[in-house]
Amino acid sequence: MAMTLRLTEEDNRRLDELAAAEGRSKQEIIRLAVAERWARHSRDEQLAESLGRALPRYRGLLDRLGVAEAES
Repeated sequence: MAMTLRLTEEDNRRLDELAAAEGRSKQEIIRLAVAERWARHSRDEQLAESLGRALPRYRGLLDRLGVAEAES
């Protein structure tokens, strides 16, 4: 799928520098950036889901530990 990407001069310079430093095309640098961002987003969603299940289950214990920590 074709796409037009509009960058500021500064962003284009940075992209040029990254591409040259890594020996990759600008297109590949952008594809990798999207893939990395998507992976981070997926991990964040998985963490939020896990915490959503664990926190209610351990709320009492966490509250008691918080009190014990405050008394130390």
